[in-house]
Order: sequence, then C-alpha cells, then structure tokens
Amino acid sequence: MKRSTTPLPGLVPAALALFSVLAAAAPAAEQGRIIESADRAVLDDRARIEPVNTMLTERLENLLPRLMAETGIDLWLVLNREYAEDPVYFTLVPQPSFAARRTTMLVFHRTGEGEVDRLTVNRYPLGEPYEAAWEGGSLEAQWQALGELIAERDPERIGINVSSTWPEADGLTHGLHRKLMAALPESLHERVVSAEALVVRWLETRSESELDVYPHIVALARGVIAEAFSGRVITPGVTRTEDVAWFIRERFESMGLDPWFMPYVNIQRPGMDCGEETPFCGEAGIIEPGDVLHTDVGICYLKLCTDTQEMAYVLDMGESAVPQGLRDALAQGNDWQDRLTAEFETGRTGNDILAAAQRAMGDAAWSFNVYTHPIGFFGHGPGPTIGMWDLPGEVAGTGDWPLHPDTAYAIEGSIKTPVAEWDDQPVNIKLEQTAVFDGERVIYLAGRQTEWHVVR
Repeated sequence: MKRSTTPLPGLVPAALALFSVLAAAAPAAEQGRIIESADRAVLDDRARIEPVNTMLTERLENLLPRLMAETGIDLWLVLNREYAEDPVYFTLVPQPSFAARRTTMLVFHRTGEGEVDRLTVNRYPLGEPYEAAWEGGSLEAQWQALGELIAERDPERIGINVSSTWPEADGLTHGLHRKLMAALPESLHERVVSAEALVVRWLETRSESELDVYPHIVALARGVIAEAFSGRVITPGVTRTEDVAWFIRERFESMGLDPWFMPYVNIQRPGMDCGEETPFCGEAGIIEPGDVLHTDVGICYLKLCTDTQEMAYVLDMGESAVPQGLRDALAQGNDWQDRLTAEFETGRTGNDILAAAQRAMGDAAWSFNVYTHPIGFFGHGPGPTIGMWDLPGEVAGTGDWPLHPDTAYAIEGSIKTPVAEWDDQPVNIKLEQTAVFDGERVIYLAGRQTEWHVVR
C-alpha cells in the first residue's frame, strides 16, 4: 500500500498532534529511553471519537467493498443482541457505542463495483455512516423487515458469522440464527454461507490511517515499560515483581489507556533452574542486584492493540554496564527476530513461515521457540498463527491461513543461551514487538529492543 503523508481530513487538532508525536516517540522507544510526558500525547475519551469514526468510515468506504468482492460475499449480516454482541460488532459501529441496543442488525450489500450499501434494521437507528432501512416497531416486525429486505435485494451469497475455526468469526448466536432462517424465504436458505473469510480479512487488514497512528500507540506502551524498568520505580532489595506489574497497569490507566491483560513481570538470576525442559524461565519475588527482568504488557487505544515483551538488567554492586554475556544474548534474540521475519512472504501460510524459520535457525548457537500471532482490533487477532509456545509444529486451521499485506503481528518468541558470567547457566530472552507486514518486509511499528533496560 502506498502511504500518504497527508493527514486525514476532518481530524480534530488534538488528533493531528497525536500523529505528529510519532517521529519523536519511535526513536526514543528504539533506545529504550523513557518517553517524557507520554500522557499528554493521549487523547481523552471525547477527543477520540472523531478520529476513530473517521478511520471507521475510511475502512467501510475503501476496504470493505474490496474484501467483500475478494471473498465473494454479496450480502453480509452482522446480527447482535445487547450483552451478546458479535465480536466483530464494535469494529463496525461508530463511537460512542457501548452495546447493541436490543436487537441490532447490520446489513452490508455489495451493489456494484466498489459500492456497498450500509444499512441498519434497528429499533434505534445508528446514524452515519449507516442508512436506516427500517426503524421502530416490534421485534416481530423487525425480523419481518429484515427478511423482506434480503429477499428484495436477492443476493447470491448471504454471509453469516459462523465458524468452527475462528472465534472472532463465530459471533452469530444459535438463537439469532434460528430467527434469521425463520425470517428468510426458504428459497434463500441455500444461499446462506459462512462469512468467516470476510470477517478474518476485515479484522486483520490495517487501513492507511490506522498504519499512520499505530506506531504512536506502540510507542506509548514501550515508553511505560522503559519507565517501569528504571530506578524511578525499582529499588533493588525492596521492590517486588508484582509492584512493577501493578505500576505498569496503573500507569496505563492513569493515561486513559486500557490494558487488555494484567501485566506480568518476572526475575531470572544465577542459580535459578532454566533447563530445556522449562518452557519459560522466571520467578516472582523481590528484585535484587544482578537480576534479569522480563515483562509482558498489552494495551488498546483508538481500537488498536499492542503486545510487548522486553528485558531489563539490575546492575550489581560495582557494575557500570550490563555483562557482555547478557548483551550477546539480547543480540542473539534480535538475530532470532531477523531470521523469523525474513521468512514473511505474501501467500505463505503461518505453518509455512514457521517451518521456513525453523530451518533458518537450524545452525543457531541458541535454542528457540516461536509463537507469533496476528494483532489489531484484538490482542490475539485472527490471521496466520506462526507457532504456539506449547506446540512447536504446525497449527491446524489458524496456521493454514495465508499472509496478506498490510497486516500486523506480535513478533513473539524466545531463545535460551548460556551466559559466561553465570557459569554458562542459560538465560531466557523473551521478546515481543508489534510490527506490520507491508507486502515486502516486516516493519517494527515503534522500533524494537536492541539494548537492555538498565536499573541503576
């Protein structure tokens, strides 16, 4: 995709200021330095509405018609009830939106080359960017109106969100499915097909404006990690791993950023068991001089999620720098990342990429594990799964999905390598950075960790 440098029309000044932070934030994150005043670069809830809705409209107008044509869906139904919303629902509706009111029906009809009608059949209309095909009346009348609308449009393939592979594409409940089939003329029943391919493509594909803002979101997450892994937060001999984890969570929340899982912090040190039979090395407890620290954090902002793992070292008495063995270990972790991402090619499945990466790492001096996953509207998003931490081989179903351009990934995995200063005891370097595949290469959205965070 050719990237435009022109800001999106209609964005509020605060959002434009947000985009302008990118160039300054990413280099700081690359070096692991603290991004100062990061909270001032986060829009408050009210200010987020306009840029989020502008990006949604862009997706609906430019992306959805192409994906419906690509997947051969003529009419797509996203049916929801309050408290039982389809997982894809909130990626399709404008903000502010907290729930599907009563029964909410979204109808997308491909009418021609590049044209999709966006309709609602709802008790309460959504408004822009949707047109109300029916509103008001009883629930019985609503279902009747939906059936009549579909019959009038006469689509060849009616896509519904049912899937045995992708939970994100399996959002049509059994009850709503029964009501839908009862509302449709029997002559249309055989035209109903799974829309799972459309749902996956919709969720995994990033738009131009999303790719513009995504680096800033990732940089915010990396900046909080840098702050947490510093003397501003950690006092060796006093601070516990859970103290740091809670600092990260509360720091995000103070900035108005939503963690999508509880941050995790752990310790490795000389004398700790880290054998090949141990998938992940690390323990909870009091942080001491000479410890290696690891964290795993994730946030969602402007509907886009991050997933980040980084490493820190607590200087021991008399040390002024990270031991050379640990610096070499981190460099080997970067080598692991490079060997993996070199195998990203459009059309390759997740399983193909995994097998090629495993072959490419066959001569490495370190042992490794690959468990990379798509990311975007969900932290663990749909798309090609590239290994799992507890399954080093092919992953049936999700691993068979092919790689597409303009999709994002958490480049996640780990290596184990001996450290001379630890009497050759292995250290487990666990890394994860959010990146995008542009069709030709993998680009880390806010850099990646190439130097240790240092707690002095």
